[in-house]
Amino acid sequence: MVLPILVYPDKRLKEQSRPVSEFDSSLHKLLDDMNDTMMASNGIGLAAIQVGVPLRALIINLPDEEGNQYPENLIEVINPVILEKRGSTTYTEGCLSVPEYYDDVDRAEWIRVEFYTRFGERREIETDGLLAIAFQHEMDHLDGHLFIEKLSFLKRKKFEKEWKKKLKEKR
Repeated sequence: MVLPILVYPDKRLKEQSRPVSEFDSSLHKLLDDMNDTMMASNGIGLAAIQVGVPLRALIINLPDEEGNQYPENLIEVINPVILEKRGSTTYTEGCLSVPEYYDDVDRAEWIRVEFYTRFGERREIETDGLLAIAFQHEMDHLDGHLFIEKLSFLKRKKFEKEWKKKLKEKR
């Protein structure tokens, strides 16, 4: 089922997500609905808080060179913790909760993350490139942060001005 996505400046996006304690059918339904929502919105990642559920759960599905996303490439991430970070890289990011806005963000180039599957199995992944960016972006959501908070003061002011103008136009 496709769920509504919270859009900035919705206050719930600032909420700190709590750890998942039950790896049960309600978690599985949430993950399935999050995947439906992400795919319907042409996203590559989605955190549970973006659909109004303050749990430490996120999903990522990177497209191939042709832009196709396959179910077997879906990564479901529960209670993630970054164990190690290396390097620095800049990537142009966007967000389903900040639609149609993209900007450059600095993040770690390589990360090692511990997380759990939908069945409560512990996993560890070492990654770089877009997958490392996506992990860090989605994990920020779990702590109540959006990528626009990483922008410089001047870029943030410019964004706020453009965003308010866009919101007025939609009314």
